[in-house]
Amino acid sequence: MENLLRVGVIASTHGLKGEVNVFPTTDDLNRFKNLKNVILDLKREQIDLEIEGVKFFKKFAILKFKGYDHIDDVQRFLKKDLLVTRENAVKLKEGEYFICDLIGLKVITDEDVELGTLTDIFQTGANDVYVVTNKDNKEILLPSIPQCILNKDLEQGIIKVHILKGLLDL
Repeated sequence: MENLLRVGVIASTHGLKGEVNVFPTTDDLNRFKNLKNVILDLKREQIDLEIEGVKFFKKFAILKFKGYDHIDDVQRFLKKDLLVTRENAVKLKEGEYFICDLIGLKVITDEDVELGTLTDIFQTGANDVYVVTNKDNKEILLPSIPQCILNKDLEQGIIKVHILKGLLDL
């Protein structure tokens, strides 16, 4: 399991006083209100940042980091990920999982047929869609609904699914 989880990506600067627009990669934009610290991933290094202020505009969180008071101070942060440790992540309810914990799990049917590996999850308005890549590198799309996704076992690394009639006919 990943110890660091991405909560957003710095999309652009905001004004001249060191604020940045953050595109959230978390389900709840309001989670930034309670966030005190984030880790900026510069790929070659990671910088711990203390959040001094939070505002919201449309789908963005506008963050101000302590000690970064000018637009020039945050220019190198553009297009970089903001991470939190698992301990600072949103607490999940029973049966909820972080997407990064599911990616890479083996997907098998309720008839013990291995379909492939979970390689991506699309979040749509109605329900999530699981992308399973089989050994021939073909993608199988499965709706994340209780009739299809039966069980997720992170310890064994397996997702058990039921293939609905006509789902593999494409």
